[in-house]
Amino acid sequence: MTDKPNEPSAVAGDLPPAAPRPAGGPVRSPFDSPTEQFPAMSGVQTTEKLPRTDEELGLDPEVPLYNQVKNAIPGAADTTTEPSPTYSFASIPPAPPSPADSNGRVRRRDDRRGTVDLGLLLLRLVIGGTFIYHGLQKAAGWFHGPGYDGIKTSMESGGWKHVDIAAPLLITGELGGGILVVLGVATPLAAGALLAVILDAWMWKQGMVPGFQYSAKGNSVELDSVLVGITTALILTGPGRLSFDRDRGWATRPAWGSLAAFAAAIAAALLTYIYLHGGNPLTGVAGFA
Repeated sequence: MTDKPNEPSAVAGDLPPAAPRPAGGPVRSPFDSPTEQFPAMSGVQTTEKLPRTDEELGLDPEVPLYNQVKNAIPGAADTTTEPSPTYSFASIPPAPPSPADSNGRVRRRDDRRGTVDLGLLLLRLVIGGTFIYHGLQKAAGWFHGPGYDGIKTSMESGGWKHVDIAAPLLITGELGGGILVVLGVATPLAAGALLAVILDAWMWKQGMVPGFQYSAKGNSVELDSVLVGITTALILTGPGRLSFDRDRGWATRPAWGSLAAFAAAIAAALLTYIYLHGGNPLTGVAGFA
């Protein structure tokens, strides 16, 4: 008998021989389609179903979101607070509402002031520097001034009473008010002090000689009138943002407080003149006795 060629014995669990690949066909692998179902292995009897869901795999079920179950938790629901607004991705939240007055009008702050603050700084330097200059003339005799004794003699000869009080008040008002105006500190009060001082000087010159002395030679009140005007303008406009008062309301938006400072300066000038000098400061002016 002729021996048959040795053939490999079939072993349980071996896969059946694959069908021959047609000529020119693509080479396939089980990894090309990992989700497809492979043919059952030959020789293996199995009836067990492969797990496909989370429950079959033994995983925890999906946990619900908090906002889905918060109403079921005692005390978790908060009805006093409104839900925070949500915005889409990369969106910009809306701008906060503009502040409104008590009457409902919307107030808008305009930061485009241009050269206003620079102009107010120049105005303060001119006003404050002028009064500091005259104050140093009277206090220390600088810039060819009369000095303290000289101003007392001049005021006494001009009809001022209580020159020991009037001269220090004059020097303090000019120096102190001038320095504060230059710095922009308590500007309505500082400019009010300067206004009271220059009003007293105006009334003093005007009352010395009959007639309106605006451009009179040797006793002109022209410079005093200009200083009264620009000092009043500073009170009513504010010092601007280039000052130490920049965070105060009167720096850029003066209102009733600045108007009250203007009225108080006029009242202080009149009371000081009546008490320390006396007489009618408008003597000789048309319409006044």
